[in-house]
Amino acid sequence: MRNSITDVPGVRAGHATRAGGGALTGTTAVLFPPGTRATVDVRGGGPATRDTAALDPRHGGREVRGVVLTGGSAYGLAAAGGAARELGSFVPAAALFDLGRGGDFHARPGPDEGAEAVRNAGVDVAQGNVGAGTGALNASLRGGLGTASATLPGGAVVGVVAALNAVGPSVDFDTGLPFAARLGLPGEFPEPGGDDLDAARAAASGHVPPFTDAPPFNTVIGVVVTNARVPDLFRVANAAQDGLALAVRPAHGLTDGDTVFAASTGTHDAAADDVLTAARVVFARALVHGLLRAESVTTPWGRLTAYRDLYPRTAATYGGS
Repeated sequence: MRNSITDVPGVRAGHATRAGGGALTGTTAVLFPPGTRATVDVRGGGPATRDTAALDPRHGGREVRGVVLTGGSAYGLAAAGGAARELGSFVPAAALFDLGRGGDFHARPGPDEGAEAVRNAGVDVAQGNVGAGTGALNASLRGGLGTASATLPGGAVVGVVAALNAVGPSVDFDTGLPFAARLGLPGEFPEPGGDDLDAARAAASGHVPPFTDAPPFNTVIGVVVTNARVPDLFRVANAAQDGLALAVRPAHGLTDGDTVFAASTGTHDAAADDVLTAARVVFARALVHGLLRAESVTTPWGRLTAYRDLYPRTAATYGGS
């Protein structure tokens, strides 16, 4: 197992990343095997989505070949057109806000990035500041894209890929650990590292300020996929949104665009409660990986500081599994 969304048989994912020359953005495509049905749960007051109405849960969702996660806010939804052209099929999408973070407000994904992400799709999924997580932020830290999975009794699998781009912090400043680190597999996430706790408490008291005065935009976007047969796929998306709230505090606010696609290939039997529990936990774990895989960068927009640089001793214990 890769601890990845691609542990679900037949699922692939790929990225198109644009960093440098004023750009700090990208697109991620998640592709499904034939017969996969999907739906979506959109929460918060500021989403940027495309064709999500076609996945109306009241009608059981819809069969789709894949979905697109992208930067560029509403402008970046054009990436879905390129993905659809490449696949020859309808492709719904969700976007997060990363405009201007590379220095050029007009540097955003388009159809070429969507098509490239589809062409790059495979079973090995890069994490951190790639694809839709390239320009992501998390409070005063750099966000990123992460993936994780879980295997259920009987062999069913639940996998997630998600991009952490939230104004709400995902780190507990009392411990220096991500809120959702306690949900990790043995050795998956860090343990507290010495004098990093002093830095954490300084951050909590306001002595480590955010690196930008830009207005906050809190958007987490992701995909949860299972090969389990589930009676209500929308509840899987609901559970993943609950996992988001375990990892980010607060979540689902008026300026949020938190959007989660849920998909099922429907090849295995599994207890519905087991699938829902896994969706909740795996989504939270994927967000932790996105945070921990991020790297610091300085652009004309400002300094984007990664968790690993603010808490180096703690980050050094990260298993990354």
